Amino acid sequence: MHELSIATAIVERATELARRHDAAGVEAVRVRVGEMSGVVPDALRFSFEVAREGTVVESARLVVEEVPARARCAACEKEFAVGTPPFLWCPHCDSPTTRLLSGRELEITVIELAEATA
Repeated sequence: MHELSIATAIVERATELARRHDAAGVEAVRVRVGEMSGVVPDALRFSFEVAREGTVVESARLVVEEVPARARCAACEKEFAVGTPPFLWCPHCDSPTTRLLSGRELEITVIELAEATA
């Protein structure tokens, strides 16, 4: 399960940011996960709970934005949902396409820090 290594990297990045800003902890981490990224959102959520134990991220929640895979046809320029398993054939003009617009994302978008108590 590679989601555990991804979750560990997320926790490490959030911990680093919290330390750099002298934060009391981390309240939330928001990530974008593309449909074709190879990451299973539920497995990432579970792995995050395991990886955060004993860290400043321990009470943080993981907010996952699932990004659908979309493509644009090179022939007719129309956009369409790729789906899973991916189908890279235009439903409008029946042409093959490989121009993905979204669906491969795997990124941290926001790390919400808790204010340090005086």
